[in-house]
Amino acid sequence: MNAVIIAVAVMLVLSLLRVNVVLALAVGAIAGGLTGGLSIEDTIGAFTEGLGGGATIALSYALLGGFAVAISRTGIPEVLVKLILKVVGNEGEGERKGLAKALIIMILLLVAISSQNLIPIHIAFVPLLVPPILHILDMLKIDRRLIACVLAFGLIAPYVLLPYGFGLLFHEVIANQMALAGLEIDMADIPSAMALPVAGMALGLVIAIFISYRKPRDYGDSQAIANGPDREVRTRNIVFTVIALAAALVGQIMTDSMIVGAISGIAVLYATGAVRWKEADELLNDGMKMMAFVGFVMIAANGFAGVIQATGHVETLVESASGMLGDNKGMAAFIMLLVGLLVTMGIGSSFATVPIIAAIFVPLSVEFGFSTLAIISLIGTAGALGDAGSPASDSTLGPTAGLNADGKHNHIWDTCVPTFIHYNIPLVIFGWIAAMIL
Repeated sequence: MNAVIIAVAVMLVLSLLRVNVVLALAVGAIAGGLTGGLSIEDTIGAFTEGLGGGATIALSYALLGGFAVAISRTGIPEVLVKLILKVVGNEGEGERKGLAKALIIMILLLVAISSQNLIPIHIAFVPLLVPPILHILDMLKIDRRLIACVLAFGLIAPYVLLPYGFGLLFHEVIANQMALAGLEIDMADIPSAMALPVAGMALGLVIAIFISYRKPRDYGDSQAIANGPDREVRTRNIVFTVIALAAALVGQIMTDSMIVGAISGIAVLYATGAVRWKEADELLNDGMKMMAFVGFVMIAANGFAGVIQATGHVETLVESASGMLGDNKGMAAFIMLLVGLLVTMGIGSSFATVPIIAAIFVPLSVEFGFSTLAIISLIGTAGALGDAGSPASDSTLGPTAGLNADGKHNHIWDTCVPTFIHYNIPLVIFGWIAAMIL
């Protein structure tokens, strides 16, 4: 049995049974290591060595959590609630509620898209923007699974399709790895090749909004995170909060570090007096507690990926799948996409999946007679598959970090399962169609 399949299967089954994701990742890694021929000592060693890779992102989330809680203490959440109340109206008419719901979905979608291409801050915006509006979401009875799907689409589809920001990096990875595998391509062809798979994701988003999660969902009484009692919101606090957000954005872009960005934002809030110095320690502690789950999952996910890679079975899986294809072109496309899904679900990164699969799949696709555009579509879609739905992916952990700030959103059943269904299934179908018709 292949270690990748065993490890991913154990991790997913345990997660679906509501076993803590960190524990599921650890047990899955051990199962995969032993299946792959590693001794228990080597398995634990590989897992431990891999843990360090998640330390940076864990600390980043901890500090962003502190920044988010600090912002909530400035009174900004109250301002947001009042603005939404003006839209909804005192009586909460159906039409106005629908308008408010559409406005929130549109804003979150645009911000998520911008975080990939326009202002490449990736998931850093989620713990800053989402926790303060949880009270509004609950007031409007918006299903948080819908918001998870909206955020995941905005975090994945733009970098897959558009050659800007993180999208430029992803397209460069595809082009460079295909060139190393013997097929030179023009990067300008990648958006055309990925248009149909991304259209599948767009269809999944439409289904999530208008069918799956259209009905209201009652989460009970909810308060914006760390709001405390109502307070007078000073204009100066609003101004200083905007400056702090700008400082965090500039700090991250200039240094490519979410840690520096979070520290910059926190420093502005404290230096300007928008947040009291005597509250500093309590705020950072509250924020770190809020983000602790995400941090530990990211650390454990890196250990899991370390074990998977140490077994050498990722390459074996790709080679074994290649040997199963026979002469059926349609089956070949489907198997390649399925292998991409398994690899990305295991290592949690579409960027890391492409180099693994390209070396084998490019010459294999040429042998089967796929066109250049079809091969680009296969490699790009196989890489992107699994980014939505993987318990260890930024694209699922980010939304959960914001939506579970008050403990009412389950990572597996409320983020991973909905995004897997609405995006991975359409990606497989539309990616397969693209490979066959391009």
